[in-house]
Amino acid sequence: MNIQYYGDYCFKISTKPAGRATDDIIIWTDPLEKGAGLRSPQGEANIVFLTHGDTQAARESLKGEPVIIDAPGEYAARGITALGFPAFCDEEEGALRGQNTVFVFESEDIHMCFLGALGHDLSPETLGKLNGIDILFVPVGGDDTISAKLAAELVRKIEPNVVIPMHYALSGLAVRLSSEKAFCEALGNCPRETLQKFNIKKKDLEEKMLEVVLLERGA
Repeated sequence: MNIQYYGDYCFKISTKPAGRATDDIIIWTDPLEKGAGLRSPQGEANIVFLTHGDTQAARESLKGEPVIIDAPGEYAARGITALGFPAFCDEEEGALRGQNTVFVFESEDIHMCFLGALGHDLSPETLGKLNGIDILFVPVGGDDTISAKLAAELVRKIEPNVVIPMHYALSGLAVRLSSEKAFCEALGNCPRETLQKFNIKKKDLEEKMLEVVLLERGA
């Protein structure tokens, strides 16, 4: 599995859910919208997870005929299984910034949780469904999402093997955000370097616990 970061909430995940002999399945999360300040990726897409935002904009920014998953529920597509749990982008049950969906999905026996634009602490009910998470994608730099401190608290509650921060300050990003440093300090785990890509196999995750991976923005 290969994970690349394009800024804000946007990741490209290339995976082979059916084994090495099959073609890659390309998953995108929350493609960059117009006005974000960063160039939106234009590559092929098989599956797109939209936690919030405009579904039509996502269709227009990527090539192919992707399966768009943009609401709570249970899904299976292209060998990928997923669950979506209802959440909000603020602490007022969506009154300020709308709804958000927390997605859990699995491929290559790797269980991933994508928190999206989460704006509040997760309920005990939702947390109880996030067992055995290998990779957690968590927003860390926004006043419009959870604080760095709450992000670190959620990481400790979920206990993933690997943590990938997102939605933090990047050069060119129009949204005004804080850096990832406050989150890393709150968690007490700051990586020494960033990676261009994150290549991972299930067996590589067994020796990791709460390891923070910072990814450079892809071109």
